[in-house]
Amino acid sequence: MTEKPNNPRITRKKPSFDNPNNLGKVPPQAVDLEEAVLGALMLEKDALTNVIDILKVESFYKDAHKVIFQAILDLFTDSQPIDLLTVTSQLRKNGALEIAGGAFYVTELTSKVASAANIEYHARIITEQAIKRELISIASEIQKDAFEDTTDVFELLDKMEQSLFEISEKNIRKNYSDMKSIMREAIAEMESKKHQKDGLTGVPSGFTALDRVTSGWQKSDLVIIAARPAMGKTAFVLSVLRNAAVDHSRPVAIFSLEMSSVQLVNRLIASEAELDSEKIKKGSLAEHEWAQLVHKTAKLSKAPLFVDDTPALSILELRAKCRKLKAQHDIQMIVIDYLQLMSGDSKGGGNGGNREQEIASISRALKKIAKELAIPVIALSQLSRAVETRGGDKRPQLSDLRESGAIEQDADMVMFLYRPEYYGITEDEGMSTQGVGEVIIAKHRNGSLDTVKLRFIGKYTKFTDLENFGNFDPGQMPAEPMYGNKFSSQSTGAGEFDSGRTIKLQSKANDDIDDLLNKDSKPTDF
Repeated sequence: MTEKPNNPRITRKKPSFDNPNNLGKVPPQAVDLEEAVLGALMLEKDALTNVIDILKVESFYKDAHKVIFQAILDLFTDSQPIDLLTVTSQLRKNGALEIAGGAFYVTELTSKVASAANIEYHARIITEQAIKRELISIASEIQKDAFEDTTDVFELLDKMEQSLFEISEKNIRKNYSDMKSIMREAIAEMESKKHQKDGLTGVPSGFTALDRVTSGWQKSDLVIIAARPAMGKTAFVLSVLRNAAVDHSRPVAIFSLEMSSVQLVNRLIASEAELDSEKIKKGSLAEHEWAQLVHKTAKLSKAPLFVDDTPALSILELRAKCRKLKAQHDIQMIVIDYLQLMSGDSKGGGNGGNREQEIASISRALKKIAKELAIPVIALSQLSRAVETRGGDKRPQLSDLRESGAIEQDADMVMFLYRPEYYGITEDEGMSTQGVGEVIIAKHRNGSLDTVKLRFIGKYTKFTDLENFGNFDPGQMPAEPMYGNKFSSQSTGAGEFDSGRTIKLQSKANDDIDDLLNKDSKPTDF
């Protein structure tokens, strides 16, 4: 038999186990520190109090260490001493001594460390490794679901964000504070509030009397604003959004499930320019009214106000969009118009259960968003027809909230809008109710209950402070609004000014509108 010659070009390389790059990946761990921590816990009886808020059973990598730590926790719960003998006895009682490696392994742990001097530092390293393992697990699960064709991508995004948030909440815990440090913080906060305008501590509503009661819309609050149809719910929140965004430069957002974004903006234009909403709807504006529109909406066009008109918005989509707005624009307030049009799942339909339970889950989710993002969330809500059928006083009550008592329970503040003239009531306690709207604060978790009266101007679809108009009749408006000096529609050249600051236009100011919306520079100062 002829022996085959060796081919010098063919060589087989043996794997080198000295190179860690040739080995598989091992999950993050600190087994040696786990042994040192468990040994220290059995050496010093008070050592557990230093790490009990840092370590959990799941923090340990080895199963043997998990059952040993569980036995230590059981002893601590029963107020029993913690040492080598008691831990071994507890493991035997739990039927976990063999899983723990036997009595010899437990005894050996006490020789791994001399004292519990650095136990807190070691415990934090163990927790860090456990967090890494959780992140790897979440990433693997997300990767697996992302390859599935049937996976809803928005549901997957929400699942990922929620999982990361839970890890953060679970592992980053606030420690206790002594009275001296709390007092220092409270006094510093009072000093900062002392310099705030009008004592406002939250996002201003723009209504003096209302802000006096609430001190503005407060962080983490869920505010429910409810009313029967035609009471002006949307007009009220648009006035609130406009005041916050235009007058105070606070970034705000509205999720409109009922009206389109263009309809909402038309309302804002009518309110800001003080033009008849019917004329805005039809586009039948006179020459001077087009100029008035350009002049008065200059600030509105640059306001940090965001509108989303996604129909049948689900709570998962809302949460994702709110987080994005907070991250990109540092949003300060969110409005939902309105609560009953939302759905409980990502596909826009019901969850197959009771509608009242679905509304309850939505209201809880809105409160969770407010707390998570530390911003006020204002949700509009419908009232039941019981208000209409009730005799006597038609003012809404908490029992009139539609579809779920959980709305009342979850809300930090519940407000009702009420306009007496809608029910044909022309006088109230000898005062005329024409153009008067009431904001009834029926629940206020962090403040007093009160009723605030505002002026409702129907033709402009806006609310204002009542005292701003005095005895002024909102139905009687000047034919040609004045801007300090006489306003003229006589044409001498488009966009030109005379020495008396009179605006003179040839057309309907289309060029001015284009400049206002498209230019990056500062709008023309009329």
